[in-house]
Amino acid sequence: MRTRRLIVLISGVLILTALLPVSLSVWMAHQHASRQFTDELQRFSDRVILRTEKVATQAEEALQQLETLQMIPCSDAHLLEMRRISYSRRYIQEILYLNQGQPVCSSFEGMNTSGTFPAPLTLTPKGYRFWYTAKSDLGIHRNMAALGSSHYVIMIDPDALIDVIPYGPWPINVALIGVKNNLLIASSAPLANEVWTQAARTGQTSFSHGNTMYHVSRYPELNIAILTWASLTPLDNDWRHQLLYWLPFGGIVSVVAAWLIMRILRRLQSPRQRLLDAIRARDIIVYYQPIIALEDGRLAGAEALARWPQPDGTFLAPDIFIHLAEQTGLMAPLTELIVDRVFTDLGAWLQQHPDCHISINIAASDLLSPSLPARLARHIAHWQLRPAQIALELTERSFTDPAMSAPVIARYRQAGHAIYIDDFGTGFSSLSYLQNIEADLLKIDKSFIEALEYNNVTPHIIKMARTLHLEMVAEGIETAQQESWFREHGVQYGQGWFYSKALDKLSFIAWASRR
Repeated sequence: MRTRRLIVLISGVLILTALLPVSLSVWMAHQHASRQFTDELQRFSDRVILRTEKVATQAEEALQQLETLQMIPCSDAHLLEMRRISYSRRYIQEILYLNQGQPVCSSFEGMNTSGTFPAPLTLTPKGYRFWYTAKSDLGIHRNMAALGSSHYVIMIDPDALIDVIPYGPWPINVALIGVKNNLLIASSAPLANEVWTQAARTGQTSFSHGNTMYHVSRYPELNIAILTWASLTPLDNDWRHQLLYWLPFGGIVSVVAAWLIMRILRRLQSPRQRLLDAIRARDIIVYYQPIIALEDGRLAGAEALARWPQPDGTFLAPDIFIHLAEQTGLMAPLTELIVDRVFTDLGAWLQQHPDCHISINIAASDLLSPSLPARLARHIAHWQLRPAQIALELTERSFTDPAMSAPVIARYRQAGHAIYIDDFGTGFSSLSYLQNIEADLLKIDKSFIEALEYNNVTPHIIKMARTLHLEMVAEGIETAQQESWFREHGVQYGQGWFYSKALDKLSFIAWASRR
């Protein structure tokens, strides 16, 4: 992942980590307060419905009792019984006796029998008729609710249906509305017409209008709706109160989450993770430095050198990330990537040049890899190459445990691969490993080449390699004098900037074609 993208990701994650829990706590506080507010309206509506059911049940029981009376209509005994039934029930205001819809007598002392009852507002599931009417025998214009059977009508004060005291910490108003014709039956406070119009049009059960929250419940038995409402000012106060509980919790979650994210991001940005990402993204590429036969100047092959491009266009030094891979257990996937790159880059070229080879550096830990030999064999078979065209370079650290390394190296040699000893003389291991390890070539480190005229060690290295029947590559040749010296001393191959620096695959192929 590129640095800029990583910075953007880190910034975005941190911002979300810091803001999301706090924002969520604010939202939760508001939701909790709103839910409590709406639940209180709902509970009040439920209590109004219970009151309405209780009043309706009381009226139905009275009608059932009245229909069983076997008396002369409107006789003194009949009127007395209607008064007894009315007085014994709390919510009944008056009882009327009807004959073909015409009131004949009342439970009151007097009776004005003028006019007939209009068509009922609705029929209940039990077959009773329900009115909302201003008709009375007292000459008073007051809307009353009425429930009637075939011969009797029970008059009920509609305020009795909503006479419920709210238990909540704020005042709640309620209204009963006839759904069929949007008729306001009873209301504890003035109700704007547009409020019910909005509720009827949208079908919402909870909504706000102005600075007021409304809740709608329906009582289909009487075809009425119960509308409860309250000012939102208590909700704002309760929301601030809830915020005192939720905001500190959100702040704590934000701090903890930010700390965890920072730990994760620091781990993601660690050198090991960056190298692992580069391996997975196959960002590691391979450059090739030519190896020249000193006797006739022909191209013998090249050494594969890993390069890690950085966002600024530079390359991270191999000594850094190779050492990092060895220390963090990433050497195996890194070596596999380099092997794959070599065959992808130069598989066809090696097929066309069977006398040339590519040497690949492998670490001591790679000797324990069970998949590396199979990987090499698979690539070689795919490109139809000779195993000798792939040489394996090992440093002195690879030979510190000959009992482990010698059998593995022997198997590679039996498979046809040449074994190179790289950076010879720069380590601190005993030279006795040379007697126990079968190698093919020794690479003389450039530190022994930079000042040949003052160096007495290099001739002894050459002599020792001859004694062990090892071919040699002189690394770091930069001048014609150095090339001439090594040729005269019997060194077979040379490598260094005198011939070419390490080249990318296309540049190497072009250089080789010119050579």
